[in-house]
Amino acid sequence: MATARQFLGATPRRWLEYLIAILLGNAIYYLSLVPHLPEALRHKGFAIDWGAGVDFLVCVAVYGLIRLGTRIQRH
Repeated sequence: MATARQFLGATPRRWLEYLIAILLGNAIYYLSLVPHLPEALRHKGFAIDWGAGVDFLVCVAVYGLIRLGTRIQRH
């Protein structure tokens, strides 16, 4: 029995966590990191490059912190 309605296998709360992680991760990457990164690690729009990988890792790290925070909050 599902306790929350799911969309594509995730609850609305989880989708909100994804959205926040992406928006906050991109803000951190573009506003804080890009000015200090070497050219090779800067993302160029609509390209798969090392910058996209760094941006992805920042978003994943933010998502991990969100999940950790919700887990700590529950206990």
